[in-house]
Amino acid sequence: MPGRSTGTPRQWRERVSRGTRGEGDRVEADELLVLVAGGDQKAFEDLYGLISGPVFGLVRRVVRDPAQSEEVTQEVLLELWRSAARFDPRRGSALAWILTVAHRRAVDRVRSARAAGERERREARRARLPAFDQVSEEVEAGLEREWVRRCLDRLTALQRQSVTLAYYDGYTYREVAERLSLPLGTVKTRMRDGLGRLRECLGGAA
Repeated sequence: MPGRSTGTPRQWRERVSRGTRGEGDRVEADELLVLVAGGDQKAFEDLYGLISGPVFGLVRRVVRDPAQSEEVTQEVLLELWRSAARFDPRRGSALAWILTVAHRRAVDRVRSARAAGERERREARRARLPAFDQVSEEVEAGLEREWVRRCLDRLTALQRQSVTLAYYDGYTYREVAERLSLPLGTVKTRMRDGLGRLRECLGGAA
C-alpha cells in the first residue's frame, strides 16, 4: 500500500532507535503503535512524545478547560497503552485512530460535566424550595389562620386549589392529582409554586 511502512517489528524498532522517521510522523506512529501493542515500553515513550501534542490540542479545542484537557489527554495515552492491540493498520493510520480515541474521550468529558452541572442546578433549586412540612410548622407555630387564608387568596386559582386540598384536606400529592384528574408532575409543579408564594406571604406577615 503506498505510504505504508514495510518491515518487521524488529526492523521498525531499529529504525526508530536510529531516529529514522521513514515517511513522516504518520508512518512512525504506525510503527510505534504496533510495538506498543507488543508491550514495548520504549516505543510507548517515543509514541507519547510524538502524539501527546496533537492529542492535547484536539482535546483542548473540545473541552476548553486546560486542567481537564490535561486529564483527558493522560486518559487517552493510558488507553493507548492498554488497547494498542486493537489498532488495525489496514483500516487507517495510527494517528487518525489515536485522534479518534481522543475526540471520543473529550466529548465524553464534556457531556459528563454538563450532566453533573445540571444535577447540581436541580439540587440547588430543590434546596431553595420550601418543603410542605416546613410551611405547615411555620403556620401552626406563629401565624393566625385568617392570615393564611389571605395569603391563599393571593395564589392563582390553580395553585390555591392544589394547596388547599393538600394542606386543609390532608391529601397526598398523588391523591390530589387523582381528584383533579391531572398528571402527578403538574400537581407537583402547582404545589411547588404555590408553596413558594405562600411562604413569601407568610414571611412578610411575621
